[in-house]
Amino acid sequence: MKFVEPNRFTDPDAAARKLVEIANAAEAVQDRRIFIERVNCPFLAEGGMPDQYRAALERAIQLGWLWRHESETYVKFTPS
Repeated sequence: MKFVEPNRFTDPDAAARKLVEIANAAEAVQDRRIFIERVNCPFLAEGGMPDQYRAALERAIQLGWLWRHESETYVKFTPS
């Protein structure tokens, strides 16, 4: 039997806060765009898993913190 140790990104809200923190530190380009790889790679480097990244991104969008372009290549901070 394989046991999985819980990490700090199992809670989608905590993971979303970390994702927004990473996005805030990332350098935005034209029109306040933050390329998705500028957020994805650091999140995974912090110990997050791909499914936790997806859940964090969806939660941040649901909370109205981030907006994702339909091409899924970049995100932006929302006015709120």
